[in-house]
Amino acid sequence: MRYSTHGRRRRVLAGLATAAATALALSACSGSTSVGNGKDAADGYDPKATVEITWWTGQTTEAEKKAEELAAEYHRLHPNVTVKTSAGATVTDDLLTKLSAGFTSDTYPDISYAFGSWAGELAASGRTQDLSDYVKDPAFGWDDFPAAARETATSGDTVIGVPALVDNIALIYNKTMFDAAKLPYPTDDWTWEDYRAAAKKLSNPAKNYYGSAYSVSGSEDTTWHLWPLLWQHGGKILDGKKPAFNSDAGVAALETLRTMAVDDKSLYLDQTDEKYGPLFWSGRIGMIMSGPWELLELANHKLNYGVTQLPGHNGDHQTVSGPDLWVLFNHDDPNRAGASRDFIKWLTSKEIDAKWNLAIGNLPLRSSEQSTPEFASYVKQYPGGQKFFENLKNAKQARPTLAGYEEMSRNVGDAIAKVLQGAAQPKEALDEAAKASAGVLEDS
Repeated sequence: MRYSTHGRRRRVLAGLATAAATALALSACSGSTSVGNGKDAADGYDPKATVEITWWTGQTTEAEKKAEELAAEYHRLHPNVTVKTSAGATVTDDLLTKLSAGFTSDTYPDISYAFGSWAGELAASGRTQDLSDYVKDPAFGWDDFPAAARETATSGDTVIGVPALVDNIALIYNKTMFDAAKLPYPTDDWTWEDYRAAAKKLSNPAKNYYGSAYSVSGSEDTTWHLWPLLWQHGGKILDGKKPAFNSDAGVAALETLRTMAVDDKSLYLDQTDEKYGPLFWSGRIGMIMSGPWELLELANHKLNYGVTQLPGHNGDHQTVSGPDLWVLFNHDDPNRAGASRDFIKWLTSKEIDAKWNLAIGNLPLRSSEQSTPEFASYVKQYPGGQKFFENLKNAKQARPTLAGYEEMSRNVGDAIAKVLQGAAQPKEALDEAAKASAGVLEDS
């Protein structure tokens, strides 16, 4: 969902800091209900039973009002079901902490918004429903969601939730800067060599103009921008529970960025994650790798921009996605479990999602929504929205949902930051990150 300035970028990556602090607490309270215990949480569900379910939406004021409207609409259609909504936490990042406390005091909701990176921790809590069989029903339309979003909703072999938001990273460029440099605009056929060459020509560091930008904060914003290059080179993040990002593919991916940052000095290196967006909007940076959450800001700044898929390696233009989830929880009450499933099935249907995600400026959850009038309105209001939607096909892999991912991500982010600031070489930095991450991942 769209938050405050730069909120979506910070939000996609967010829970990683919070998750590490709460993982032990979540695991510690996994003693009562557990997924995969052989009994379906909705066994004995009576669709006519009077029931109240709680929905933590994780939304800001504007989106929360929309959520309340939809809960009321569902109640009109199902008078026996009351959906009690709340944001769940003042800041979405705090939802995981609130859930952990709720597990201890038995005050957790039936449905909660969750960052995809929390899937491992939430599954380990033992409170999530197992939806694996439920989503197989053809009427649910599970395959209508992007593959990366379905994978993110799955921890191990267990589906614990339903996609709540989908996105991806593409290349956004400033047409005015390209015109001034007499450069052709980026295309879907671009290679990383094309990207590097254009960035070098657009750059004038002495006057604070840069061809492109990269985060060196060490956060997930640093890390997840490397994964598309890794995948394009044929690499993997993990091999089972062992780090694999320090392969030859990972080294080649990071070397691509190192040459731009250190040799060409064509990358603006952002220490905070907060500066490169505004610098792009103001015409100081020619290209950024970012997502559909930028479109509202771009419209507000009246920038003459274009969107194309990421540069590719050997014709592979894979990208990365940061899907978020509606996670469903088990309260040992089949009517609450069944009602929460039915509500989320309704909320994420083609017709209703068009009133939800598209209405608040996000990409649609389902591929079938491209035929809706709401989608036509979305792409008209947000130039580049169509390209981001099409780019979902390049989100072929998901970030790991192991509980140790967040610590591994910080290790990789620190390695990338060192390399791009000239303090280390790709191989040694990635090997160090892999060594630091191995024990954490094996214990997850």
